[in-house]
Amino acid sequence: MSSATPNQKQPGNRLAAEKSPYLLQHAHNPVDWHAWGDAAFARAKAESKPIFLSIGYSTCHWCHVMERESFEDRATAAYLNEHFVSIKVDREERPDVDRIYMSFVQATTGSGGWPLNVFLTSDLKPFYGGTYFPPEPRHGRPSFRQLLERVVELWTQRRSDIESSAKDISEQLRAMAAPDQNNAFPAGERELQGAGQTFLHEFDPVHGGFGGAPKFPRPSQPSFLLRYARRFSDEEARKAVIRTCQKMAAGGIRDQLGDGFSRYSVDERWLVPHFEKMLYDNAQLLQLYLDVHVLTGEVAPAEVARGIVQYVLRDMTGAEGGFFSAEDADSEGQEGRFYCWTLEELRALLDAKELALVIRHYGVTAAGNFVDHSHPKPTPGLNVLAVVDPALASEEPSLLASARAKLLEARSRRVRPHRDDKVLVSWNGMMLGAMARAGVILDESEFIEAAGRNADFIEHRMWESATGKLFYRWRDGERTDVQLLDAYANLLGGLIDLYEATLDPRRLAFAVRVAEAMIQRFHDPVGGGFWQATADAPHLILRVKDDYDGAEPSANSIAALALLRLSAICDRRDWRAAAEGTIRLFAQRLHQSPQAVPHMLGALDFLQQEPKRVVLVGDWTCGSTASLLRTVHGVYEPNRVVLGNHGPVDAFARSLPVNEEFTRAFCCTGTECQSPTRDRKAVRAFLER
Repeated sequence: MSSATPNQKQPGNRLAAEKSPYLLQHAHNPVDWHAWGDAAFARAKAESKPIFLSIGYSTCHWCHVMERESFEDRATAAYLNEHFVSIKVDREERPDVDRIYMSFVQATTGSGGWPLNVFLTSDLKPFYGGTYFPPEPRHGRPSFRQLLERVVELWTQRRSDIESSAKDISEQLRAMAAPDQNNAFPAGERELQGAGQTFLHEFDPVHGGFGGAPKFPRPSQPSFLLRYARRFSDEEARKAVIRTCQKMAAGGIRDQLGDGFSRYSVDERWLVPHFEKMLYDNAQLLQLYLDVHVLTGEVAPAEVARGIVQYVLRDMTGAEGGFFSAEDADSEGQEGRFYCWTLEELRALLDAKELALVIRHYGVTAAGNFVDHSHPKPTPGLNVLAVVDPALASEEPSLLASARAKLLEARSRRVRPHRDDKVLVSWNGMMLGAMARAGVILDESEFIEAAGRNADFIEHRMWESATGKLFYRWRDGERTDVQLLDAYANLLGGLIDLYEATLDPRRLAFAVRVAEAMIQRFHDPVGGGFWQATADAPHLILRVKDDYDGAEPSANSIAALALLRLSAICDRRDWRAAAEGTIRLFAQRLHQSPQAVPHMLGALDFLQQEPKRVVLVGDWTCGSTASLLRTVHGVYEPNRVVLGNHGPVDAFARSLPVNEEFTRAFCCTGTECQSPTRDRKAVRAFLER
């Protein structure tokens, strides 16, 4: 059975009272699960038992596999219940908890991932962990039951040694997590140039992307390369990004019927994806394809960007405007079954001409190109659709559109993958900003309206104006009390994008309030940078300053770039100083491991020069303002800001005289401004130089 459907034969355990879709998936396991919190920790102490901590998320394929094999197995559950206090954590709701124990597993095993399974002492210190454990010994890995029995044996016979080791390990983790506050390593153009060369060295010229299989889009890396290409006039870097985007758009990693991108490709060709779709991946890829469209003027990347937005609005948006988190890889108990096609299924749906074109265009074969190896009886002959022959004769685009419409309609009648419908402020901030940019660049007012509606939802449901608190998750009418930097930083970045797409002073005012609250709650004025959690966050064995731009950019990287942009709009030198301190804290990381911090490299790039400022003076709701805004956004210049003369903008912008009949643009660098103009060509020339 699919783990997305609870086993109703089992009575509900404690997780039945939770809101997290991931925890609810385990609410009918025979395992006596606890949620992360006081009750579980108190029980572990009272009963002198080790804690078994299992972390995952609701659209995680291998989490489903391990649940099916182990957590739904009565004998395994009974052993866990007798010897452990078992805790389930949704890593998407508690990235702070996940970060601590993922760091432990990565440090002790050399790798990490989900499901993340860690054994802790009753005071939450880890002593052993790993990822997926099979039900039987396999490939040199012990079975899950063997592992449990070994842990129980050690806990019973050598508990003092385990607790002493766990204490030492926790101290080592604390030391690893603490950046050097006295770091005086300089960071500048040398780091930018070195990083660009490093990324280009990893570029796959055949298939695009960076590195081999499995291949992740990781959009912050090609996004930085575009900045690098702009700064250093590197045509090779520019072409590498364009080719990567072309290959991804043609591959099976992109949903060729319903749009949006899957998590990653299991091969180096972008052909067979790991089919789960994540909001944060699609938000970042939307920004990347918008950049490539603006840079090249080509229609294809614009259509990819438009498709991402349409997918999110169609399938991933709630009634109040919040964006949902993810869609599963599995349906009907198999990975990819919703998205894949057998040749016989296509024959039953398409006429002869349509079938011949689909077979040629998408490379469909009777043998198929995908097998779900995790399933005991996978469906044979499944094809992931990918564009293998892009050439179309004059009459074929309409024929392909007809075939795609039939397939999409037929697919809509299939069992859909599970959708994780929680609303995370961090990921919503990413998407609302990207969607706002898409609206102004692609001239789609619907997209800007959807971004604004999302921002309104967050402000009304997730923001507590009296206290300046931004809550992390909303689902089913309930928000969590967790305070995390990820939410503040990503929402701040999204609100700045929304403001620059509309010049609505309400959006800028909200961004200012979020920035002030973020600095108050998370900034370290002594050591620099931002803590991931607040000082009063309970049950965390250490505080960390996240600096890894992986699938999601780190909140420190997001915060640094957002504060630099907002400082340039509002002339707030204190915000610029906080961003500079963050970059300085991680300067050695920027120099030694640029692959780990591509988004922070973008912040460093912004810091290296006075940003170009375009001040649009006039009625921000009028048509002439919208026309000039589209001009500004239609030029690839990442180190610029655009602002109006209303709201909490800098004093210079507020002082500019207003002509009610039309909007004028003041193009400025530093303290020097050109003569005001309504000429869009002049504005474009200023940004392009």
